[in-house]
Amino acid sequence: MITSVVNAHIINADRIFDADIRIENGLIAALEKPSTLTATQNNETIEAKGLYVIPGGIDPHVHLALQTPAGSSADDFVTGSAAALAGGVTHLIDFVTPRRGQALTEALKERRAEASGCSIGLDFHMGISGWLPDMEQQMEICVKEYGIKSFKVYLAYRQTIGISYEQLEKVMRIAARLNAIVLIHAEEGETIDNLRTEFIKNGNTHPRYHALSRPPETESKAVNRVIELMKKTGCTIYFVHISAAESADLISHAKQEGLPVYAETCPHYLLLDEQVYDDTIEQAMPYVYSPPARPSYHKERLWEHLQGGTFDTVATDHCPFNLNQKMVGKDNFTLIPNGAGGLEFRIPLLYSFGVLHKKLTLQQWVALTSTNAANIFGLKSKGNLAVGNKADLVLFNPNHLASLSASSQYQNCDINIYEGLTIVGSVEKTLVSGNFVHEI
Repeated sequence: MITSVVNAHIINADRIFDADIRIENGLIAALEKPSTLTATQNNETIEAKGLYVIPGGIDPHVHLALQTPAGSSADDFVTGSAAALAGGVTHLIDFVTPRRGQALTEALKERRAEASGCSIGLDFHMGISGWLPDMEQQMEICVKEYGIKSFKVYLAYRQTIGISYEQLEKVMRIAARLNAIVLIHAEEGETIDNLRTEFIKNGNTHPRYHALSRPPETESKAVNRVIELMKKTGCTIYFVHISAAESADLISHAKQEGLPVYAETCPHYLLLDEQVYDDTIEQAMPYVYSPPARPSYHKERLWEHLQGGTFDTVATDHCPFNLNQKMVGKDNFTLIPNGAGGLEFRIPLLYSFGVLHKKLTLQQWVALTSTNAANIFGLKSKGNLAVGNKADLVLFNPNHLASLSASSQYQNCDINIYEGLTIVGSVEKTLVSGNFVHEI
């Protein structure tokens, strides 16, 4: 089957142009002058006039089927794939989170089996949940035998999956030798644990204390310490879900110094602020994610850094929970499962509030949602619409009005942190390897 996408207004990170696209065997076989490809036998033609055609989105930070004391996160790999496709996302990078003491490759095999229902492209970051006696050997096996390109460490959650700075330095030295990237959840875990304990001791249990126990400096101090370790080890670092202006400032300076650093932020840090915690317990619970929503000036500064190139990607940290799961912590904010959904909304949100508000160009929009992630994590033939690349592409309607709601979303959750928000622009069709997988 040959597929033609005709009259396409193509937006790549490096250029914008008009073309007809011919797709054969799941790949882009040709880019012809507009209106030159015509329907023939065994040829399906898709009219793209009036739409933007962009590379399939790549979300480098999601947590599907994440196990917690409150149960698994609401989306597994089947429903998560459906939500991704509805949002123009054709490739995900999820995480392997080994149990303390578990071999990395054993955890990877278990996670791959759990993800067997995923219907789109999928890779994994390998988590480091504690120091292992043969860590160097295990990391090397992951890279050389299993194709792992990146390792994730947490500086928070010290009692379960977090590690110390001393252990982090060792991991960074090994990763540098293996030419692997280390992803950093940058929060000062010890400070957070002390604040959480003090708040609960004094009867401060409302979800607002989740945010107060994780003030912006717990992130920026961790970012600063990691940057110092970068200088010592030469390791390439990717900071996940940066939420604080001071953190972005530090990362910007590190980039100016030529250090090998990448960073992401998330739509909820660009669009929401600490006022979400001013409501009742039930209304505030959906916004318990880590790091938390910040005072409003942070989101304005994050937009500036996004526009200026400090951030390489915008990811979702997609990890939704239903309200009944969140309510486990109604009397103790520390028991609320952390996370929120957003997988299907990232590309439209950045278009509506970034491009249309002249905070981003169309090319930056594509770079932040697809191209840069493909380049950073070695996803060859993705993130750019070019001859020979995989035919993962999205037809985006730049004029379609939509109101976001839990009642109409694809993610398997009864919460939507963007409930009632009106956006301009939506995904009309998503193709994976040239095949229709989503259409409104």
